[in-house]
Amino acid sequence: MNIAYRWFLGYSLTEKTPHFSTFSYNFSHRFTEEIVQQVFDWILNEINDAGYLSPETVFIDGTHIKANANIKKAIRKAVPEASKIYSEQLLNEINQDRDDHGKKPFDGGREPKEKVITESKTDPECGVFHKGEHKKCFAYAAQTACDKNGYILDVTVNPGNVHDSVAFDGFYERLKRFAAMRYVVANAGYKTPWICKRVIDDGKIPVLPYKRPMGKDGFFRPYEYIFDEYFNCVLCPENQALSYSTTTREGYREFKSCPQICENCPSLSKCTENKMHIKTVQKHIWLDYLELAEDYRHIPELRKLYDRRKETIERVFADAKEKCAMRFTYLRSLTRVTNWVRLKFAAMNLKKYAIHKWHRLLFSLLRPLFLRNDFSLLISAA
Repeated sequence: MNIAYRWFLGYSLTEKTPHFSTFSYNFSHRFTEEIVQQVFDWILNEINDAGYLSPETVFIDGTHIKANANIKKAIRKAVPEASKIYSEQLLNEINQDRDDHGKKPFDGGREPKEKVITESKTDPECGVFHKGEHKKCFAYAAQTACDKNGYILDVTVNPGNVHDSVAFDGFYERLKRFAAMRYVVANAGYKTPWICKRVIDDGKIPVLPYKRPMGKDGFFRPYEYIFDEYFNCVLCPENQALSYSTTTREGYREFKSCPQICENCPSLSKCTENKMHIKTVQKHIWLDYLELAEDYRHIPELRKLYDRRKETIERVFADAKEKCAMRFTYLRSLTRVTNWVRLKFAAMNLKKYAIHKWHRLLFSLLRPLFLRNDFSLLISAA
């Protein structure tokens, strides 16, 4: 119907064009997950061979894509909580810590807890995403990583109700194929003890922002209760010691105050509302990794890396939603949405690669003119 389209695709005026359903049929039957991954990797390898890829610094973030499902067509369903990938390692370290303090170790035979979720009747593989305080919708979450030049390194898609810190583990395993990766830049949603431990133990540096401590207004902040590693206690703002009590299954050491001392404390109203006048402070057994990540935050070079998020990963999401229609999807099922997102990001990489190659070619053509100061030719070239 349009001669320009025929010219661009290489069809003559008399040649028969493919049926309009060809692409949708190919997407459903020929573009399997393996084929789409091969296309994505092939483009990324071409970019790497040309010298444009810089995986030393990896910028990670997640964005939500509205699913093709009506929030009113849903059911409430009880499902077992998924076990975390680090559960066994955490339990071993908890039992070791409890044994060091003369406590009985936990057994690992506890059945998983159940949680109630909202499941779509139309697309059961998506999840509820709370958009603001009142609005909610079914969505998918795309975990994405890019380099400092804005090239997308990889992407995984999860249900919209999966938190970024939970989806990080599987995504990080895929990123480990980039051997040159040294810095992992992410937002505050990824600042958890396990993520800091995993990245640091792999010999990489997490670049994470300041995370506002949780607590009630008018009460002391958690950072005002200082952990004394030598005496294995916590010092409160009134310089009183909170003694070790136990280590919980979640990996937190609990320290409790003496009620006789707290009863007459002048700062009791800003410390606790406990009727027994007992203040309980929790410190994670992997607290050292969080503190090390906080120390990295104060290095000027790393702070500059974090500031580049707005022109790298956030720019990728902006382009994908504004220029590539990735605010919502008409497709259903996790596999089809994953292939759809990966093909879009492959096209974005290809477009950026073409622009960079053109800039390099243009510079190589104009550089001799600059060296000869031949401004007449430069003006004509412009």
